[in-house]
Amino acid sequence: MIRNPVGTARLEEVVAACRAALEEKTRERVPLDWARMQNNLGVALSRLGEHRGDVARLEEAITTFRAALKESDRERLPLLWATAQNNLGNTLRTLGGRESDPAHLKEAIAAYRAALEEWTRERMPLQWAGTQNNLGLALWTLGERESGTARLEESVAAFRAALKERTREEVPLDWALTQNNLGNALLTLGRRESGTARLGEAVVAYRSALEEWTRERVPLRWAAAQNNLGTALRKLGEREDSQARLEEAVAAFRAALKERIREQVPLDWAVTQNNLGNALLTLGRRESGTARLEEAVTVFRAALTEWTRERLPLLWATAQGNLGNALRTLGERESGPERLVKAVAAYRAALEEQTRERVPLEWARTQNNLGTALVTLGRREKGTARLEEAVVVYRAALEERTRERVPPDWVATQNNLGTALLILGVRVRSRDLVTEAKHAVQLAWECLRSEDISKYDAYLANRVARIDAELSKLGSAIDAGN
Repeated sequence: MIRNPVGTARLEEVVAACRAALEEKTRERVPLDWARMQNNLGVALSRLGEHRGDVARLEEAITTFRAALKESDRERLPLLWATAQNNLGNTLRTLGGRESDPAHLKEAIAAYRAALEEWTRERMPLQWAGTQNNLGLALWTLGERESGTARLEESVAAFRAALKERTREEVPLDWALTQNNLGNALLTLGRRESGTARLGEAVVAYRSALEEWTRERVPLRWAAAQNNLGTALRKLGEREDSQARLEEAVAAFRAALKERIREQVPLDWAVTQNNLGNALLTLGRRESGTARLEEAVTVFRAALTEWTRERLPLLWATAQGNLGNALRTLGERESGPERLVKAVAAYRAALEEQTRERVPLEWARTQNNLGTALVTLGRREKGTARLEEAVVVYRAALEERTRERVPPDWVATQNNLGTALLILGVRVRSRDLVTEAKHAVQLAWECLRSEDISKYDAYLANRVARIDAELSKLGSAIDAGN
């Protein structure tokens, strides 16, 4: 977030003015004026805390809003009570978004729902719509952290409700804001589902937002929506196997970078660089050339100049993992080991911050990717150290990538484990290892069959047949040796 010294200075002045007023407008003398001034003080403190990332200010704002609610009770002043509830919800949501504990987000949801009891659509349509939008944001933030989709579904419903009053004709910029928010919720849902319907809806929502969030009018919001649109298009392009969607995604990210300039918004610039890198990597994997992959490496390294380990350790680790993916893909196409060695180093770096305790599924994903790079290197080397390490790494990944928790990822890692065991088993002439490889692949096959994903049947059947052939060869060789 860019700090605005002029804006925060003004907010400090407002805070000081409210505190001065409260010395005269005491609760004992003028309780209702005191409550109104407490609410105003809370708004200033909340905005100041948000601008500066100051948790103490946010916590003070929460205390102030709760104080206001003691006098502006629902029975006496229902609309002021609803205002304070909404403001309280906003501050709780800001604070909750910065914490791993969901308690403040849940309190924010309760506060917004309380406000909606008085800010009804019939009575105050625009305030009702604004609070529906805020409720949607809190539900979306909480839903991102939970494994289920119930909160996300509620979030979508809240944004759609808001749009019934936040119309383009009446409040175009607020309409665009809620369209963008709706796109975010749909994108999160779409990532968790196997189909493309939600992702398609997200694309429509982001394009709608861009009709009012133009570059000339609100350049940074335009850039944010372009970035979000690119993310939805990339995911949709992967699902649909669509080159056109991926090209559109790259174009959207490049557009965003016209306003997301490093000197002006360095962290947003890094976000879009990382997203552009992922889109280029996806395209590069589908093309025979390496130009896209080379550019992806450059872009990820650019992101790492702002996403530093000291400043943003988990984002630094994410970019290191993405860099590893690009380097590994390049290394698979080259005869030399240099890129693969660099990929291994990038994955190992990522794992220094992506620990199992901190981010278990991300840790498991990077372990899986590290294993794949090690297997590729191991195939090209005479020794077995890389292959043996790959087996260890895949087994580690499977401790978090369980069949119950993430079945598709479990299948992928089981299959990868089978590959590593097979190559290792053949190299050291171990029937036990090759038999274990067959078992790993068969487990993956059984899971896919139970999920009725028949498109992989031929591939896995062929793998099992190849393993059986290797077992037969090993048996013959061992018998001959005896």
